[in-house]
Amino acid sequence: MKRLFPFPLGMTLSALLLPASPASADDLLSPDRRDRKDIRGDAPAEPAFLGPWGVFNAQKGQASGWGPVDSYAQARWSEDWSGVKLSSRPNDVFDRLKRIPLSSDGTVTLTLNGEERLRGYYDSHPALGTRRPGRAFRVLLRSLYGADLQVGTHVRLYAELANGTAGGSNYYGYDGYQRSRLDLQQGFLELRQTLFGSHAGVMIGRQYFLDAPPYVLSVRDLPNIPQSWNGIRGYAFWHRFRLDTFGFLRTDPKPQGVFANRADWHTRLFGVYGSYALPQMAFMPAKSSVFADVFYYGYLYRGAASATASASGVQLGATRRDTVGTRLWGTLGPYEISLGALYQGGVFHPENATSRPIRAYAINGSVTRSFAGVIGKPAVGVQVDLFSGGDASGRTVRTYAAPYYNAPFYNDVTTYMGPQNALSAGPVGRWTPIKGISVRVHVPVFWRASTRDALYGTNQIYPLDRSAGRLTGVLPQAGVSLALNRHLTWSHDFAAFCGSAAWHRAGARDGQFYMQTLDFRF
Repeated sequence: MKRLFPFPLGMTLSALLLPASPASADDLLSPDRRDRKDIRGDAPAEPAFLGPWGVFNAQKGQASGWGPVDSYAQARWSEDWSGVKLSSRPNDVFDRLKRIPLSSDGTVTLTLNGEERLRGYYDSHPALGTRRPGRAFRVLLRSLYGADLQVGTHVRLYAELANGTAGGSNYYGYDGYQRSRLDLQQGFLELRQTLFGSHAGVMIGRQYFLDAPPYVLSVRDLPNIPQSWNGIRGYAFWHRFRLDTFGFLRTDPKPQGVFANRADWHTRLFGVYGSYALPQMAFMPAKSSVFADVFYYGYLYRGAASATASASGVQLGATRRDTVGTRLWGTLGPYEISLGALYQGGVFHPENATSRPIRAYAINGSVTRSFAGVIGKPAVGVQVDLFSGGDASGRTVRTYAAPYYNAPFYNDVTTYMGPQNALSAGPVGRWTPIKGISVRVHVPVFWRASTRDALYGTNQIYPLDRSAGRLTGVLPQAGVSLALNRHLTWSHDFAAFCGSAAWHRAGARDGQFYMQTLDFRF
């Protein structure tokens, strides 16, 4: 079993990054956390079910590559209930569904989870008024139920079912991501083993993938059915370094019918992600937790998502994009930082036309300062994002693309403004006035990066006069989340697009957006 997952760099990385005693790494990354304290000190990990990932449990678990963890995790299989004392919450009936023993010695356990989410949208002028009808009100209801079977410390089987229904008035754009009959949302086998001094594993099957900066890709959680992938993923965690490799086919939710979803062989994601946790530093005077990441993502896709602007309008075709990037991020005393740069190469194959090379880039940065001594621990900062654009009439495609959807709460909850040919900058802030209530604010101003390129929404090219000015408009956004208890969250998101005079003349319309979400999880 020790050579079940032969990572070729393991010996070298182990020698460079581990402490002198190999046993210390096993202690820090042991999959059984019942009798140990968290690596960060004497206090247990918060939330309690963060996995055995040591320093990579920082940033609410996002540094591990498994996605965010709050009351529960976004990817429910990333929750590690082995270190949670369920007896400390005797009145919570749902805790009886966690870590159910299936063997006399307790080495085989079953953990059940579920979610019911009701979401309503109001959109006065969808997609800057280019999509009809206006004053759309959409209602979405999704159900997600999963089962996590743990066999010892080396084997896991995870399965999750999903169902989505949608309705409303003047609604638009409903497809398999909104309406989906009962289907397998996730289903994979995970094998884990100590390898070359690391906590390593491989996941085979249908699964979520969240190991990316928020401006690169996400699980597309705004609609009912999140994006899942079919393939294989291998990972390894050392003391201060982790490595993730993956190759996936997108799950296509559009076929209607029970268990009708299939892997889309024309839409692929593959690559490698590496992250190094910089040593602790004292700074103003709090400790720091900073990560230096490098990554490569390969995209293969076609259809509407691959469309690019041309001199005559829009070109459809197929695309391969090779994205290489780096990111420095984390907490530096009272500051939260995220500084990233990406380069995109590849080739675009238009329908019935000569192939076009791709040369694009993106630069993303945010700096936020928190004030621990103020009521509600407010944090204020600034966020700047540049996604390249180019001359639509040129042979080379210079428009950056994020075909697999960046996180909507990162820059634009409305999805009006896509991460293509766009420059945005504006203040960000958050505040927790009382326990259970959190407020966030973002007010980005948008410009076109190139006036010779089109105006883009999320996976769409607006049919508007491209001769309009560089300034697009401002899109103030605010969100309020109320954690009513451990299981129930009620959130409200508000946004308004205020276009420039030039884009009003080009046909864009101002719009108001409101989204209300009632989310129950166990």
